[in-house]
This record gives sequence, structure tokens and C-alpha cells, in this order.
Amino acid sequence: MVFSSLLFLFLFLPAVLLLYLIAPKKGKNLVLFFMSLIFYAWGEPIYITLMLFSTVLDYTNGILVDKFLNEGKKKPAQIALLVSIVVNLGLLGFFKYSGLDLPLPIGISFYTFQTMSYTIDVYRRKVEVQKNIIDFGTYVTLFPQLIAGPIVRYETVAKELSHRTVTNGMIAEGIRQFLMGLGKKVLLANQIGSLWEHYQVQIGGELSVFGAWIGMSAFAFQIYFDFSGYSDMAIGLGKLFGFHFPENFHYPYEATSMTDFWRRWHMTLGTWFREYVYIPLGGNRQGIKKQIRNIAIVWLLTGIWHGASLNFMYWGIYFGVLLILEKLFYGNYLEKAPKVIRHLYGILLIWIGWAIFAIEDEKKIGIFLKSMFGRSDNGWFTQNDFYQLISYGMLFVLLIIGCTSYPKKAWQWIKRKVGEDSNILFLVEQVFFVLVFVLSVAYLVDATYNPFLYFRF
Repeated sequence: MVFSSLLFLFLFLPAVLLLYLIAPKKGKNLVLFFMSLIFYAWGEPIYITLMLFSTVLDYTNGILVDKFLNEGKKKPAQIALLVSIVVNLGLLGFFKYSGLDLPLPIGISFYTFQTMSYTIDVYRRKVEVQKNIIDFGTYVTLFPQLIAGPIVRYETVAKELSHRTVTNGMIAEGIRQFLMGLGKKVLLANQIGSLWEHYQVQIGGELSVFGAWIGMSAFAFQIYFDFSGYSDMAIGLGKLFGFHFPENFHYPYEATSMTDFWRRWHMTLGTWFREYVYIPLGGNRQGIKKQIRNIAIVWLLTGIWHGASLNFMYWGIYFGVLLILEKLFYGNYLEKAPKVIRHLYGILLIWIGWAIFAIEDEKKIGIFLKSMFGRSDNGWFTQNDFYQLISYGMLFVLLIIGCTSYPKKAWQWIKRKVGEDSNILFLVEQVFFVLVFVLSVAYLVDATYNPFLYFRF
């Protein structure tokens, strides 16, 4: 089940909200736990046992780690921690990288990282151990962020699991953010995604230079609006139930360097690798050579985390090398360059990175990159390219504007000028979100193309 589906919007979500509303305070987590299992089982009934196993495993290991540390027994605590890490990574490795023809458990990369980080943080004494298995199970299975994040570390929601209040302001804010994410996904990502599909099948065939850039621009916008839209929906849903999940994107296509881009894109994944890999390896505290080693390890793992295909590993290595080059050689010079130059530098390298990420066939990656840089057997452009550009021109304009902070800044400027309490602006805002919802539903009623890119991770 996905958020951008009629089943979720008109059946599952209303049912959860109703049950949650009528449940007593002590029963609200039980409602979320039970309904989250139903949400997951809708598409993956067999792997419910796997998720429950991960829940029990890390719940038990957390208790053991806490018990042994309280008794001053550090080595047994380390063994319990090691069991958690090895089993979680073992499950992730088996399903994603074993090469067996097994369906991938949806969201396994996200929830294994979450449960594993809980045990690590209990060992570090950063969080108190959770002794209520329903509360812990709610954290692991919580349906708003179960499938594709954001990756929510236990310390972020530890207090809210036991004590949370849902205010009218949170509900309004959550609905707005959910609808904004729904619009991003359905009205923008899905529409431009069909253009990428059109050009993807032309690789090795009729792909021109201009076509390669149109196609990769389509994919770049699709993956951003798809993933950030889903994150917005997750964060908005969390607020409806009293949870504050971390933001996952901050206008990444405004980045002016690779370092800047990775501070803005999939921020919760970057935070996870920093907290649980980069810093434990020594971070930047042990000299430049070890810092380079640590960056290389993190980015190799980041690529591998996304999938077993070699293109994901190449993608991780690609960005790791760029980050190291910025760190060692030209980062300081880049900061002094005009902003437009830095921005063009960022977009160019990000688009190249997306070509490596989007195309799993190594031979086709080479063909596509050659086409992007002027070496296409079909010339610089075709008549079909102009047709597609005209057909999708207005959508591209909306995508370019929509991926920047300018619409938000413009709206905030208008509100300051007119007044925060303006009834007219309030009405305009409500009409906007109603239109987003109505148009999204209208599209879903007739849609045959409604993919979600990060399900495979």
C-alpha cells in the first residue's frame, strides 16, 4: 500500500484516524502498532514475520545491553550489541545482496537501520531502554515512515512514544504537509516520470545529445519530487499522530557544491552514516589521510545500501571521490567563485550522478554518458526531442520553480505585506490545498503510472 493510492486515502487512513481517536490514551500505540502491521502486510504479508523478528531481536538486545551495563559487565553488553548489528546487517545483506531470486522486503533498508541504531544508542547511553514492547514495536513499524523513511532514530521520538499531544495546529500543519507531498508525488513526479521512461528505452537506439539531457533532467526531477513528496507525506502523517519526524530534504537542487548537496539530500540517511559509521571511524579527528579513508568507506557503503547492482556502488564511489576532491583540492576555490558558476557546477555533477544511479546496465551507462557529452550516433537533437520539450515545457517550468525555495519565500513575503491573519490569504491557502487534493485524486482515479522509486531500497 502506498500513500498515493485511493485505497490509502479513502479507506486505510480514515480507519486509522477513527480508531486512534476513540482509543484511550494507553491504547493509542497499540492501535498504531496493529494498523501499521496491516499496512505492511497489505503488500508484504510473508515478511511480517521478518519485521516482528527484527522488533523482538532489538527489543531484547536493548534490554540485555542495558542490564549488563548496569551490572558493570561491559563485555556481555558488547556481545548483545554485536548480535544486533550482525543479525540486522545479515538480514539486509541476505535479501539485498545474496543474488537469490527473492522478493525484497519493502522498506528493509530503513527499518533495519532504525532498529540497529536503537541498540547502539542504548549501549552509548544516549537513550533509555524501552521496556514496553508495544511502544518499541510502534517505533519500528510506524506506518508513516515505515516504507521509505525518513530514517527516524529512536532518540528523536523516544519521549513522544510515551507522552505526546496532538494540537489543532499540528493537525492543520500535518494535513498541509501531507497534501503538499501528495501533490509533489502525483501531479509532478508521476507526470515527468513518464518522460524519463520514454527516453530510457532509447538508450542504445535513437537517443540524441539533447534527448539525453532532457531525459536525465526528467529523472532528476522525478526522483526529487517522488522521494521528497513521500517524505513530506510521512512527516505530515506523523504530525497527525503527535510525532515530529526530521525533515529529509532542503532544496537540494539549490546546492553549490557536492558537500552542500549532501547536506540537503536525504538528510536522515546522511545523519545516520555520520553518527554510526563516520564518527566511530574517527571522523576528521585523526588527520587528513584517515579522514579520506572514512569518507571513502561511508560513500562505498552509501552506494551499496541502495542496492546490489554495481551501478549503485559506482554512484557511491563517484560522489565519494567528488567530496574528497572538494575537501583536498578545489573546495576553497569553489567557494570564491560566482554563485551561478557554483550552481551550474553542482547541477552538472548531480545530473551525471543520476545517470549512474538510474541506469543499472553498465554498458548503457556508458552510452548515456557519451550521449550527454556530445558523442551520440543520432546527432545533437531529433524532431522528437523538440516535440517532447514543447509537450513538457510548462511542466519543466513548474518543476524548476518548485524545486527551489523561491515559492516559499514569495508566499512568506506576501503574508508579511498583507498580514499573517489575513482572511483572504487564509482562503487562498485553503483553496490551493483543496485543488491539490482534488486534482491528485482525479489523476489517481484514471492513472496507470504511479511508481515509487525508493520502494526498491
